[in-house]
Amino acid sequence: MNVRVPDNPDDLPAHSTIVLQAGANIELRELREEDAEPLFLLVDSNRLYLREWLPWVDQDKTSEDSRRFVFFTIGQRLRSEAFTFGLWIPHEGDPQTPNILAGIAAFRTLDHSNRSGEIGYWLAEPYQGKGIMTEACRALVDFGFGKLALHRIVIRCATGNRRSCRVPERLGFRFEGITREAEFLYDHFVDLNVYAMLSHRWNQIGTKE
Repeated sequence: MNVRVPDNPDDLPAHSTIVLQAGANIELRELREEDAEPLFLLVDSNRLYLREWLPWVDQDKTSEDSRRFVFFTIGQRLRSEAFTFGLWIPHEGDPQTPNILAGIAAFRTLDHSNRSGEIGYWLAEPYQGKGIMTEACRALVDFGFGKLALHRIVIRCATGNRRSCRVPERLGFRFEGITREAEFLYDHFVDLNVYAMLSHRWNQIGTKE
């Protein structure tokens, strides 16, 4: 994984952008103001698909909503509360075309006192089944244990969302249990699987690969 980021992310000025490389073709780049329009178009064109498991889709009604979200994530980053990345991949039909936005992956929360963080993610329907999110999260975990010096990383997924659950399972995260009715999804509660990885275990896995 190639990471372009200063040694101390907390000291980054507002205009700096962290970029992570996942695999050969996936770029994780922190969201910027100009990403608001492609982000909204991606959500809007995948609205029914994303709505099955994401509780915020109905709140993202216009490009201005996406713009406010992007600025919210920038503020989180400047306060060292979270890091939110767009997933950019090559255009399959034309490799000369600029990379296209395929989804989002983030350290959605960070607990610096306990050196822990939680990863969240979503991927648009056309890009499912290609290993994109697994590689993106692998890069995020490397970033978390390496640059952010975390000790523990958690991923929580709805028990019925098998695509999402397979990501931490493929990465070797340990299943720690189920939090019952932990997320409200429009008109009902869903249980969440809890997966976790510790830094020393991640180092062991990396040594074996």
